[in-house]
Amino acid sequence: MRGLPVTLDKKLVTLVILVSLVGIGITITLSFHYTTIIVEERIADHLNSESAIRGDSIRNTLGSKVQQIQVISTDPMIRKLISEFNVIDNDEEFARKVAEKRIDFLIQIQAFESSIGGANDLENVEIVSKDGKRLFALINTKSKKDFLEDHAFNLGINKPFIEITYENGKRLLVAATPIYENPKDQKASGVAIVTMNTQSIDQILLNRLGLGNTGESYIVNEERLLVSESRFIENAAFNQQVNTYPVELCFSSGKNHYGLYDDYRGIQVLGSSNCMSDLGLILLVEIDDKEVFQPIITLRQNIIMLGITITVAVAIAAYFLSKLISKPLIKLKNAANVLADGNFDIRTDIRTNDEIGQLSRAFDQMAEKIQDSLLKIKEREDVIRQQKEVLLQFSQFSSNYCVCFVDIVGSTKLTAKLSDLQTSKFYSIFLNSLATIITQNGGVVVKNIGDALLYYFPKTDTDEAGPFAEMLRCNMKVIEARSMINELLRKEELPELSYRISANYGPVRVAIIATSSIDDIFGTTVNTCSKINSLAKPNTLIIGQPLYEKVKKIEQYRFEKVTSYDIDVENKLDVYSVTPKQD
Repeated sequence: MRGLPVTLDKKLVTLVILVSLVGIGITITLSFHYTTIIVEERIADHLNSESAIRGDSIRNTLGSKVQQIQVISTDPMIRKLISEFNVIDNDEEFARKVAEKRIDFLIQIQAFESSIGGANDLENVEIVSKDGKRLFALINTKSKKDFLEDHAFNLGINKPFIEITYENGKRLLVAATPIYENPKDQKASGVAIVTMNTQSIDQILLNRLGLGNTGESYIVNEERLLVSESRFIENAAFNQQVNTYPVELCFSSGKNHYGLYDDYRGIQVLGSSNCMSDLGLILLVEIDDKEVFQPIITLRQNIIMLGITITVAVAIAAYFLSKLISKPLIKLKNAANVLADGNFDIRTDIRTNDEIGQLSRAFDQMAEKIQDSLLKIKEREDVIRQQKEVLLQFSQFSSNYCVCFVDIVGSTKLTAKLSDLQTSKFYSIFLNSLATIITQNGGVVVKNIGDALLYYFPKTDTDEAGPFAEMLRCNMKVIEARSMINELLRKEELPELSYRISANYGPVRVAIIATSSIDDIFGTTVNTCSKINSLAKPNTLIIGQPLYEKVKKIEQYRFEKVTSYDIDVENKLDVYSVTPKQD
């Protein structure tokens, strides 16, 4: 019995399936292998770059702190004061002298604070005699005598020191430098100890940009303790032991490491270290390996599904192509040639119900859509051309307005552990809630600037007190809205927030764009309002001198001068706090 004939369509389908399967298999194998290598190398290069940049930033930050405190050791007045104390043996005389000379020390320390650009980072400054007695302290806290003994701060010290410590539930930077009566002395006559917060270090470490959903950067000290915040474990600083391979390699041989290893959670990560053994620290930047290789697994699955789909589709197409009648194919080919020549009015009009008919109708629809698309593109080009002309037609004018600026306190730290979706919802609740209150009470919201909101009151271009009283009521409502906003945040399992408001009055440039219903404002008044915002305490309102002159006679509020802001060398701006009077 003779076998069934092997027809052309069967041969074509079989060949297509075999070729597709072989191609898909090779593609999956090679793509997975080389993609794994490429992804791992790129992520490793990225982590190396991050660890190098962040490590250098931390090293420079600590170095700058040490250089700053050395200003104290070179102060002639402090040297003189210490020498006066070192010759006193009587304890009562010593205590009396400490109280007597406190103001002299305080003047020099304030000069030191001014020389380093303010005291935003400072927690405390202490001056200690050669035998460990405290001569001066900005804040009377527990003595640093143990600190001095631990780090050999005695008469034999010859260089400054800085470390990250944990005291009273806070992470702190403690730096110390020897003080010599004479520059050529071999033994120190005293020690200056400066305690600072770790905000500058945290800003470097808590930046999650480029680290994905599971990436983090942190610091470990020589005692194998985590000394920075953990993204995954609460209160891990100075409680979490880190005995991973990069840590041991750094403190045993001073070398960096990058690659795959288990982190302090016991989870495999791809990481890179920056060994700073001279500082007793190591910085690590890590991402979970599951996140690193998840795109590769997804790619492999997509290739398999795409390959199966293509194989099936091509096999079916090959089978029906062998059955096609030449006439409709020729007609379709001719129509395609006409379409390629730019005649989009061509239609095949093949009415069969098979695949060729479907292809024909698809061809006709394609030609029609291309024709429609060309018309729409031309129309859009005309519209865009018209819009460009309109956008260039805007007017500007200047008026005296009350400008306000509300900003979240510590937003970077609040959102450090939030996902992108949670961060968006956090800012959305804050900005939308306040924008509604401001709009309902006579204010005009201009724009949000990151985590802050800029708005002004157009009715304040007057000498009447009414619009200014309305402006103050609006800002008080904004402050009172904090409890409502925090309740919304708690329902979404988001952190609670505080914010502060600053306001100023003066000339404002208003730009009105013809195609927009929202004005934009700018000028010195706006700039000054944003700069004095940091002077406000959380959940309070402060105002500049020009606005104070407008509202000081409004009896419902109490105005108290809090500070002066240096506009430039010759000009200062008095700043006032505003609180409602109690009935």
